[in-house]
Amino acid sequence: MSVVEVVETVQQALNLAREHADELLAIVGPTASGKTALAVELAERLGGEVVSADSVQIYRGFDLGSGKPTAEELRRAPHHLVSAVDPMEHVDAASWAERASRAIDDVRARGRVPIVCGGTFLWVKALLFGLAEAPSASAEVRARHRALADAEGRSALHDQLRAVDPESAGRLHPNDLMRVSRALEVFELTGRPLSAWHREHAFAQVRHRARLVAIRCDGTALTERIRMRVRGWLAAGWVEEVEGLLGSGYGEARAMGSVGYAEVRAMLAGALPREELEIAVVRATRVFARRQRTWLNHADVAWLGNASA
Repeated sequence: MSVVEVVETVQQALNLAREHADELLAIVGPTASGKTALAVELAERLGGEVVSADSVQIYRGFDLGSGKPTAEELRRAPHHLVSAVDPMEHVDAASWAERASRAIDDVRARGRVPIVCGGTFLWVKALLFGLAEAPSASAEVRARHRALADAEGRSALHDQLRAVDPESAGRLHPNDLMRVSRALEVFELTGRPLSAWHREHAFAQVRHRARLVAIRCDGTALTERIRMRVRGWLAAGWVEEVEGLLGSGYGEARAMGSVGYAEVRAMLAGALPREELEIAVVRATRVFARRQRTWLNHADVAWLGNASA
């Protein structure tokens, strides 16, 4: 964004935050749209602290490819739920929402302003409205799913989900083993697709009254922002970061299947040529961003500014 656009976007967000001071401010939007920079700027001006709603940033060691706030951004604004857990720890929407609620209460108890920031929208919905009461996890079912993914690839498990719950399959990336397995597990245990459970729940019980804001960014500009960010991460040592994580035994961590990390891992395994890595990551990230925008089209979001490359 240009300097003028940044100033205008920040001012719009400040106006909304002050007009709705009794509501929780949540900065959402597609990946690479500038959420973190806006959250840090608002935290400085409002006396706030950022509560991350990112399902990869929460894990230690997954730094560059998750777009974690820089050391300078962390200095400018305290962040919660960034690098908070070991990569092998299981964190789902429900457990994150509990952690986030505690962080929000703590920030408010100290007279500060909590600012939720992130693009993992199921987590944001879980925080604001709770989750459907689906059946408890089955270790036996999950072990069977993992065995299938190991033997035939994660896409095989995603294909099974598509056959019984195309709605859930459409919003989940094939590499997201944990969530694909959970959605298929719910169907296998209940005979009802997870999407039906969600529709029945309808996220109708408000737990936190919130004001959602997002930075407007057209497709062409967003693609260029994604490309420049990916190129910068690769130059900064992203491949080496993933090599280190794999060497530390985190190859089966949920975050290793996330957009970008999955492609870097594939390159290291010889399944993707090094010269095609940047293109592959940009392509996968664009698909992810489209899914994020689809979610935003069904949410009550205040759009800010007009971000450019």
